[in-house]
Amino acid sequence: MNMQARPPEGVWGAVLLPVDQRGEIEWSALQEQLSSLRESGVHGIYTNGTAGEFHSQTEREFDRLSQLVSEFCHSVALPFQIGVSHSNARVARERLARVASLRPDAVQITLPDWWAPSYDEAEVFFAAMAATAPGTPMILYNPPHAKRRLNLDEIARLKARLPMLIGAKLPGGDEVWYGELRRKLPDLAVFIPGHFMASGCLGGGRGSYSNVACLSPAGAVRWWHQLREDPAGALAFEARVVGFMNEHVLPLAVRHGLSNAALDKAMAAAGRWCPIGPGLLWPYRSAPGEAVIELGTAARRQLPELFSTSQ
Repeated sequence: MNMQARPPEGVWGAVLLPVDQRGEIEWSALQEQLSSLRESGVHGIYTNGTAGEFHSQTEREFDRLSQLVSEFCHSVALPFQIGVSHSNARVARERLARVASLRPDAVQITLPDWWAPSYDEAEVFFAAMAATAPGTPMILYNPPHAKRRLNLDEIARLKARLPMLIGAKLPGGDEVWYGELRRKLPDLAVFIPGHFMASGCLGGGRGSYSNVACLSPAGAVRWWHQLREDPAGALAFEARVVGFMNEHVLPLAVRHGLSNAALDKAMAAAGRWCPIGPGLLWPYRSAPGEAVIELGTAARRQLPELFSTSQ
């Protein structure tokens, strides 16, 4: 991506890791998933977010995944971002150095998280990452569960120093927060969690790295188009999406002791849009099969707009 290119926007789908019965990544199923994501109409895809289990991959798996996604996306002209995150800042820098030649549209970066850095340490970290791949745009991946959450003033300081910082994943906020976002970061492509996509983008966000796309990427894209054509209808649908998450998805975390990644993969398995089950890489727990079936039934009953008749 050229540094002067248009910042990313829209609905971006996470690349999830199909896990076979041996607990290994099933690469052929992942290839099918990429094709399904492209056919869904998502505006781009990204690897190694929370749902992409960057925290559980070996370096060999990381390299293979990055190469596979890069080759596919270049072959079909689908924008893509590679997450180079790692709890060890030095390993994250090595990952970035290896993937820069794959020419992603951007790289996503979390802050080191075993010991949460100060702002000054975060700035040193990002400056070194920028120097490692000076032609590669960067996305600050700073979701609600990050150990070090940067506030808007800190992100504005970081952006002022590092023009290659073109975007961020942030949790969103209230009307006051969005007013500050528009004022302090008018040139930053801020992505909002998928279930708040309508209100977040009307408030100043540019798109979502979407958990709703885990459930139905094509449905999430239709919702995005509805936001352009019928904002009031899109907001009304958001209320139903949030209600579904609160009623059916979040309780799984308590009932079965699941991580955020497990919830996203349970939604993907329930959505049945690609060959993937709910299993996570060792040692993390996944949603049981009966819970996935119940989740899919509830989604089709309460959010039928997300699903075509074939799903």
